[in-house]
Amino acid sequence: MSSFFVVLASVVAGTVVSGLLACLPGLHVYNVMGALVLGILSLESSGVAIPPDVFLPAMTGMVVGWSMINTIPSVLLGTPDESALFTVLPGQKYLMSGRGYEGTMITALGSLAGAYFLVLVVAPCAPVYLPVCQQVLKGHMHWVLWIIITFMIMSEWPKGGNRGRAGWAKFYDAWKTLLAGLATFILAGLLGFILLTRSPVSHEVAFQNIMPAFVGLFAVPWCLLNIISAADVPKQRITKSLDMNGDIILRSVWSGGLGGGIAAYFPIVTGGVGGMLAGHACAQREERIFIMGQGVSKFIYYVGAFMFLFVPGLNLTRGGGAWMVKTLHTPMGMGDYYMVLGCIAISAALSYLMMSPLARGTLWLIDRINYRHASTLALGIILVMVFAVTGWIGMFIAAVATGVGLLPVLFGSRRLNCLGILLLPIACNMSGFGEVITAWMGLT
Repeated sequence: MSSFFVVLASVVAGTVVSGLLACLPGLHVYNVMGALVLGILSLESSGVAIPPDVFLPAMTGMVVGWSMINTIPSVLLGTPDESALFTVLPGQKYLMSGRGYEGTMITALGSLAGAYFLVLVVAPCAPVYLPVCQQVLKGHMHWVLWIIITFMIMSEWPKGGNRGRAGWAKFYDAWKTLLAGLATFILAGLLGFILLTRSPVSHEVAFQNIMPAFVGLFAVPWCLLNIISAADVPKQRITKSLDMNGDIILRSVWSGGLGGGIAAYFPIVTGGVGGMLAGHACAQREERIFIMGQGVSKFIYYVGAFMFLFVPGLNLTRGGGAWMVKTLHTPMGMGDYYMVLGCIAISAALSYLMMSPLARGTLWLIDRINYRHASTLALGIILVMVFAVTGWIGMFIAAVATGVGLLPVLFGSRRLNCLGILLLPIACNMSGFGEVITAWMGLT
């Protein structure tokens, strides 16, 4: 009985802490979990053992709480991570029409539906079917990843060229977004080769070596765009009903569950890529379905990837949270699996209850602070975080990545191409010719 209360207290503490930290723009839960892992390892080296009943529920609560509540800064403050990119544009449309609270709560409802789907549908089937799927697919991951990359690039269709004089000017107008997308993907991929092969970041924080690049690719350009555009956010309305029904929820779970499941299961395929694939596959057009489905997708991407580590017979380490846990603890059969599932359910319910007051508080803050000043504050927090973790080297990496991340902003191409920083080097290494490229770049 005492162990039950320890687990309950740990998961509640992890959820509350991550929920509050999730409201800070640009701060990722894996940065906080990385510091927690270092602290636990330091205590263990000093002879103080932290039992798994304490840190496993806490880390589960941190992943669940952040994956749901991080919707608030993504929609209301405009500093998304890559898995929120599809949510942000419709979400900011809600914000600019005075419905920012409704947009965040619809996304949170999607995350809650994703928790139901993960615990009640995926979890009972996972120990039976996923180990078999893993045995069948483990030799084919490289070409699956290349197909996903090809589809992602080919789906960046030319957007212009319908009017004007024929010739090179018309050709450039038609293909500038596609060329910008290709340039973004290739440049981000080359940066990824450098960081994954010979990272200049100190070995003491090697687990955060990719963080400055992600901040530069995704968060900084968005903050700069908000500062330059200086949009006036209208007064927000607090609604008492989200006007959702069972049909919308089920269709959202179908599209979001597919996208999040693809991202959680396949290596290096993140939530943004999974959401794009699911969007093309399911073709759901209704705006509320789109926003809610992305809430489902983001939750299943982060929490599902974490849960797969504990599935008996599978033990996948697809997400950063799973990698960190594996440095501390090896899953011990169905006992750990059931404990993590219970913690997911408790944390999801608590996170949803926290959403409304935290969203209201953020809107209260926006109502009293100019949106440009809020974006400047968000940018300052991001840069301080990068400097505190990785120093001046990390600031330099973030600056270089920001140059790449601004290409989609300037040319109107898809920001998802920035994920070439992981997709390209990992796909090349899995296919066996990564060493050729690293030798060409002088990294061997």
